[in-house]
Amino acid sequence: MHAHFDCFSGISGDMVLGAFVDMGVSTQWLTEMIRGLSIGDVEIVARDVKKHGIGAKKITVLENDASPARNYRDIINIIQDARLGDRVKNTAVDIFSRIADAEARVHRCEKDDVHFHEVGAVDSIVDVVGAALCLDHLNIDTVSASPLPLGRGLVDCAHGKLPVPAPATLEIVKGIPVYGGTADGELVTPTGAGIIASLAEKFGPIPDMQIDRIGYGSGSRECRDLPNLLRVFVGKKIEATTGSGHDDVVVVETNIDDMNPELYGYLMEKLFTDGALDVSYTSVQMKKNRPGTKVEVLCSPEKRADIARCLFAETSTIGLRYRLVHRQTLSRSVCQVTTNLGEIQVKCTTDPDGRKHCAPEYEACRKIALKNKVPLKRVYEAAAKAGKDGNR
Repeated sequence: MHAHFDCFSGISGDMVLGAFVDMGVSTQWLTEMIRGLSIGDVEIVARDVKKHGIGAKKITVLENDASPARNYRDIINIIQDARLGDRVKNTAVDIFSRIADAEARVHRCEKDDVHFHEVGAVDSIVDVVGAALCLDHLNIDTVSASPLPLGRGLVDCAHGKLPVPAPATLEIVKGIPVYGGTADGELVTPTGAGIIASLAEKFGPIPDMQIDRIGYGSGSRECRDLPNLLRVFVGKKIEATTGSGHDDVVVVETNIDDMNPELYGYLMEKLFTDGALDVSYTSVQMKKNRPGTKVEVLCSPEKRADIARCLFAETSTIGLRYRLVHRQTLSRSVCQVTTNLGEIQVKCTTDPDGRKHCAPEYEACRKIALKNKVPLKRVYEAAAKAGKDGNR
């Protein structure tokens, strides 16, 4: 099974556990499993709440005794000594390891010496181990997530007021797609960041899947602009069509109405040099009825910053738009075909039904046409025929 975490309002440990309980995981079962840890007599309670009219589960952890502060080694020993499956233990340990690494970098100390406060409390241990238990209980093998909104402002913690996102959270989400968002307050907690950084293999749009269960976990904050909820989908991923692949790419676009048209040819060359996968220009009608050009660039998420720099440097634009999209592509390869005009490079693709097609490459055909002093269309025809006949 596959789970996708839709973190439109952030993520925290109790929101994760709430979403799984909302799917049907029993709080009684979770409580029995958690009581196998040496953290005292605890109980997991779920209550129904509504956020902006959407029903969700709000998790509360009840404990009889005050929870002592613990360091990283204390928590790992608690998990390792518990009667839990290896997968549950390994998942929980990995989550806490990520959090401890981040805290060690922030506080400039050894990992084993990290002294947890909020994360060392019983409810956070319950959230992490509970999330690992739910993952195993629901037979979830793979996880993806949306980019994370970090929020803004200040947050109260054991060290006083800290900027949002908290320093440990910021360390944990390095390498993960994030954005600031417009909401005030802490949207991603260190526990939530540790859980999703450990579980998610990919961050982006919802993958192709057949949804079986949906769960909503509620946070503690009240937000005016959006519901403070985490939404999780669980189901089967739809296998890619034979002969095709799926990946996530970024679309970067801008509208320009005040640039010398002679510069667009050079711009396209520069964009491809800087890592663009595709570039297109579209004529548009802009404000004050001025004709303009919409520049649309497709690139990998890693190349977005390079493409943005190129567009700002080489055009007159003062603003860009970008979005993450999921694409499906046919499998392809570059081959050489033999013609009476010489070897010509062609692009070979395979249809979903297994049929192969060959398309001549422009630059390769152009060189052959100039070398042999023949019309370009003749070279195209020769290359297409050779590809169809299998002359490779």
